[in-house]
Amino acid sequence: MLKVVGCFVGAHDLWLVALAAVICTLAAGTAVGLLRHALRAARFVRAAWLCVAAVAGGSGIWATHFVAMLAFEPSVASGYHVGLTILSLVYAIALTGIGLAVALINVIPFAPVIGGAILGGGIAAMHYTGMLAFEVAGVIQWDPALVAASLILGAMLGSLALAVALSRYAYGRTVGALLLLLAICSHHFTAMGAVTITPDPSIVISVTAIPARWLAVGVALASMAILLLACAALALDIRDRRQALREQERLHSLANAAVEGLVVCCGDTIVSANDSFGKLVGVAAAELPERALSGFLLDDKARQALARQSDLPIEAELTQAAGGTLPVELIMRPVTYGSQPHYAVAVRDLRARRRAEGQIQFLAHHDALTGLANRTSFNQRLEQELILATATDRKLAVLCLDLDRFKEVNDLFGHAAGDAMLVSVARTVTELLDETQMMARLGGDEFAILMPCDHAVAAGRLAERVLEALRTGNADAAGPVIATSVGIALFPDDAAERALLLSYADTALYRAKSEGRGTYRFFEAKMGAQVRERRLLEHDLRHAVARGEMHLVYQPQTHVETGAVTGFEVLLRWQHPERGAVSPALFIPIAEESGLILQIGEWVLRQACREAASWDNPLSVAVNVSAVQIHAPHFVQLVHESLFQTGLNPNRLEIEITETALIRDPSRAQSTLRQLKALGVQIAMDDFGTGYSSLSNLRTFPFDKIKIDGSFIRSVDANEQTAAIVRSVLGLGRGLGLPVLAEGVETDAELRFLAAENCQAVQGYLTGRPAPIEQFIHHTHDVELRQDRPAQVA
Repeated sequence: MLKVVGCFVGAHDLWLVALAAVICTLAAGTAVGLLRHALRAARFVRAAWLCVAAVAGGSGIWATHFVAMLAFEPSVASGYHVGLTILSLVYAIALTGIGLAVALINVIPFAPVIGGAILGGGIAAMHYTGMLAFEVAGVIQWDPALVAASLILGAMLGSLALAVALSRYAYGRTVGALLLLLAICSHHFTAMGAVTITPDPSIVISVTAIPARWLAVGVALASMAILLLACAALALDIRDRRQALREQERLHSLANAAVEGLVVCCGDTIVSANDSFGKLVGVAAAELPERALSGFLLDDKARQALARQSDLPIEAELTQAAGGTLPVELIMRPVTYGSQPHYAVAVRDLRARRRAEGQIQFLAHHDALTGLANRTSFNQRLEQELILATATDRKLAVLCLDLDRFKEVNDLFGHAAGDAMLVSVARTVTELLDETQMMARLGGDEFAILMPCDHAVAAGRLAERVLEALRTGNADAAGPVIATSVGIALFPDDAAERALLLSYADTALYRAKSEGRGTYRFFEAKMGAQVRERRLLEHDLRHAVARGEMHLVYQPQTHVETGAVTGFEVLLRWQHPERGAVSPALFIPIAEESGLILQIGEWVLRQACREAASWDNPLSVAVNVSAVQIHAPHFVQLVHESLFQTGLNPNRLEIEITETALIRDPSRAQSTLRQLKALGVQIAMDDFGTGYSSLSNLRTFPFDKIKIDGSFIRSVDANEQTAAIVRSVLGLGRGLGLPVLAEGVETDAELRFLAAENCQAVQGYLTGRPAPIEQFIHHTHDVELRQDRPAQVA
């Protein structure tokens, strides 16, 4: 050790030693920096950077040695052999490059240690080859122990330098460079300490040997230039890498802004992926690079189709990290990404689209409100069941259901209540069906049930169960009451084809409705003609007002004591162009069931008000109003508009309503009647005695008049029971302060009886038959006064 120190202090030029130290420091730092840069570079760029590191590091080590050799002053003539000097440079560059390359091979265990040892060997090979190039006028002797020590120090410190330099520690680069500097310096000065030169004047230095001072200047300049170029190249690459990194971050942020998943691949290896793709597969985007795309796209056919159909979307199943799969749409396009071919894959999540497609498919075959099969699906199933029933020689029942007075539910309680009723019916009836049966909503409040069966009794039992279930469901209902009728047709007993089978079930349904509702009926052959007749009549009734087939007649109402006409009741007549006069008893129920009564009733009210407003005498006009009109939401507004537009005094209009119209929805009826009273309109209870709870109705509702039904007046003078009823009603009217009008008076005896019992007014064939208003002009106008008036001069 003392020999080495003595060699360093006594036999060296310290200025050149300092220059060698600077060169060695730059060489070590540059080599380590380029090595770490090559580690982060792509594989195809790594070799280029290793070559630059080998040239910069090797030449720096070589320059360090020869500058330090030039600092050595043996006090005898010396020079350097050109060939061996160049060979030492080759050794330094080659072995430095090999050592750095080995250090980066991941498959070799302890690769940095082995590479560092090779680098240390290159330092030794360069040093001792350079010593062979050293020509001196003397004899060179070596100390084997120090030579061995120099070799060990170079290998150990070289191994440690690369191991630390390639570590993940933040200080790895700096510490690795210092260790490499120590490896070069310790090897050189230890090896120089092993040299002993004995002067020998007989030894002559060759003429071609390079002088020491010239070699020092050349080596220093060349080494500094190489090192500066290496540092400049490193700085430029770092700048480019930072720019590329910023660009990559910008592109990555743009990619992350995309809703769709984006992944860039080289072959099957993922190079980059955005956050959307990471969410789809359940892996963080930062963890996806270097993983195989096939690990998430397991279907080989999908991958092959994706490769064949560039720019064309294909559908596939994407495997998630957690093990599940999800449907996606893939589109692949080639992209420019480095020197190797890459491709980008756009991944679109199809779950929302699949749900939407499923919903569309469901709505195409089902009713959106109730979830039942729709008409199209029902017809398809019916065709299949007909074929199956024919093949198995079984029967097939079609049950048609229609809610009773459903329109009134919408008018009275609103469409939300109507929808809730439809849903309730669908749920209640579906719970009664088994897997072989099917219920569908054909439209509005029309439903149908398919039922394969062996005999008609089974279909009847199902209809009874349906009716009972709906009645039971109304037990605790606070809203509208659900009621339905059922019509049944059987295959092949009634019909053998789909359309006819449905038509016959519908015909049976109309029969059930006409016979009291809330029941079921099987189709019978004779029903067909009756239903067709009714439907034709309903069709003609829809156009009767527009075609001018409807007209009004008026029946006078007479004061019993004076015989004076106090007003008229308006009666509707229909003169059909082919059928002739159609009885109101026939077409009024049809109008009420079909809802046409609203249109017809509005026309009657406006015509009656217009006619009464034209009379000279202020007689009253009575208009019959059905329950459907009373419960219509805009009836009061209609009355107000009619009075305002015609100018009729409200107290001259009398609305006649039956007790039956009150019991469907008493609270709504009471509200409507009170609003009419507020307008000044008179309210009369028509057909008193034929309805329900007559006495409570008189007390609850704001009536102005009572009309005794004509069935009680007939033969009232000869039938004691009838007479007692009439006397009771008349007494009730006097007690409540309500005038009483008796309908259906046809004989003088009936009139005398009513006069004797103090009945105020009568109406009937005895006092006047219904006729056009022109026949009563002497009552409605001051005809005689007009004749006596002098003509006015124009």
